[in-house]
Amino acid sequence: MLIASRPAPNKIMATVAAVKISVPSDSVDPTNAWDRRKVKQKVTKVTPKSHKEKKKEGHTRFVCISDTHSKTRHLKALPEGDVLMHAGDFSNVGLPLDIERFCEFLKAQPHPNKVVIAGNHDLTFDTAHYDQLYRRFGHPEMYNSEEIKASLANIPSVTYLEDAGTTINGISIWGSPWQPEFCDWAFNLPRGQPCLDKWDLIPAGVDVLMTHGPPLGHGDLCQSGLRAGCLQLLDTIQQRVKPLYHIFGHIHEGYGVTTDGHTTYVNASTCNYSYRPINEPIVFDLPNK
Repeated sequence: MLIASRPAPNKIMATVAAVKISVPSDSVDPTNAWDRRKVKQKVTKVTPKSHKEKKKEGHTRFVCISDTHSKTRHLKALPEGDVLMHAGDFSNVGLPLDIERFCEFLKAQPHPNKVVIAGNHDLTFDTAHYDQLYRRFGHPEMYNSEEIKASLANIPSVTYLEDAGTTINGISIWGSPWQPEFCDWAFNLPRGQPCLDKWDLIPAGVDVLMTHGPPLGHGDLCQSGLRAGCLQLLDTIQQRVKPLYHIFGHIHEGYGVTTDGHTTYVNASTCNYSYRPINEPIVFDLPNK
């Protein structure tokens, strides 16, 4: 039986290691930062697991999607699994009707656990900044951000994570919606220390990390040829947290799976660069603890 639980905050924070991550001067230019570091980085493409491959006994199967942008009604039936993970941008601009439809989509999925984070398009979920966002992105009025967020978080099978963690079958998961500044949408932060302050909340040793934005060098290459990933997120993952899997989206054209030899990086963007929901869900299995 699947058991999901949310660890107490003091227990989560007690696991944060004392490794100090620095903020290099080239943090504001991710493309240049990667050019300086790529010779020392291992980035290997990974072929995703077949949806038809049978799960081993005593394992939990994760089904990963992201960036569905209010187009879930166009999706094929999702693969079977124990945990459905959505790494944000489930809406276009966070309008109540879009959130309502996304909630109905989640309720209809057979996966006993769904773990969801928000993304930069999910404006109403960024409660702290929604009053600065809603007019600019065409909301006819300022909606009740807390109520809209609760409509998702209160679904019995759903765990909504916002700089928070949960545990399923002993497998620890941490979710965070933030990403470096990207056209001044929701959950945007200046590169460097403001991003690092959020990554410092991630406990060391988390098994599965979910963020909306990618780390530098993995699933972050844009159509323009520039990179959008976060250097501080990459350093946090490789030097301190060291998760088994990192799930994200945000950069649609970065869809796919890579590894650095320890962490497997999954850009699970469902929509492609043209916002067509054609990318297949990505699945992986982890042994129960």
